[in-house]
Amino acid sequence: MTRKIGVIGAGSWGTTLADLLAKRGHEVTLWAYEPELVAEMRATRVNSLFLADITLSPALSFTNDLVEAVSAKELILCVVPTQVLRGVIRQALPAIPADTVMVSASKGIELETLQAVSQIYEELLPPNLYQRFAVLSGPSFAREVALEMPTAVVAAAADEAIARTVQETFTTRWFRVYTNNDVIGVELGGALKNVIAIAAGIADGLGFGHNTRAALITRGLAEISRLGLAMGARPETFAGLAGMGDLVLTCTGDLSRNRTVGVQLGQGLTLTTILGRMRMVAEGVKTAESTYLLAGKLGVDMPITEQVYRVLYEDKPARAAVIELMARDLKPEGM
Repeated sequence: MTRKIGVIGAGSWGTTLADLLAKRGHEVTLWAYEPELVAEMRATRVNSLFLADITLSPALSFTNDLVEAVSAKELILCVVPTQVLRGVIRQALPAIPADTVMVSASKGIELETLQAVSQIYEELLPPNLYQRFAVLSGPSFAREVALEMPTAVVAAAADEAIARTVQETFTTRWFRVYTNNDVIGVELGGALKNVIAIAAGIADGLGFGHNTRAALITRGLAEISRLGLAMGARPETFAGLAGMGDLVLTCTGDLSRNRTVGVQLGQGLTLTTILGRMRMVAEGVKTAESTYLLAGKLGVDMPITEQVYRVLYEDKPARAAVIELMARDLKPEGM
């Protein structure tokens, strides 16, 4: 079934998913904040800022007008950074049809409110529209999807029919979508893995080996699960694609922006220097702060997240953070 779709956000992931949907046969309009980027994509079919060397579908349309991007659309996919999401949705909301399906592929926790992405949407959307809300997440580097490498992700929605709609809309021969009804679990897995990926990158930058990385991934998953359970998620979600799958990918893959930030921190660069060199957003930097504050608010023990926060925001030496993690009181494994 062909659908009219608006995609908000022309970063690497938004552009990739818009291109995938256009190749799938849908009528897709991609909104970019930068007017010069819209002009470039119209002229060259390339997003040189965020997805260089990938030629986009000739069927894909582009706009700098947010109202145009969402008007008369049957499905709207939002892929903007979490920290600007609230403002973008507020601006778009008057033009969003009441019967559209709203899909979020943003990953993070809002710093100002400590809300997960779904909680932001629940606050902003009318109840009937929020009932048609879904989250898309899972282990998926944009460039690999754009190159049509086999990938599997999860569409989570409270309403099973909405999850199936998203599944059918996005699935291609190289992009397989599973369904789930644990919205908070799926989105927290996608958000919090970025913080652990910074920790894994720090360990790599310090010259540590596979043992260290395996420990960080495993114990990182344990603390992600603890926070998830405190917020009502199901434990089995974190053993799936949106949990362990995305965590492994982001902690080990060279395409991971968050792991790259960690590597450079481990090598001694300052956060200001690292971010000054990056064009794309490393969501884990802000998410480390919001997660650290949220864990404190909920009384959830997240030692890796705490050390990442202290390295990022208190200039704690990376090696000292690792030493402190290793010197914690001994305990049973468990959660």
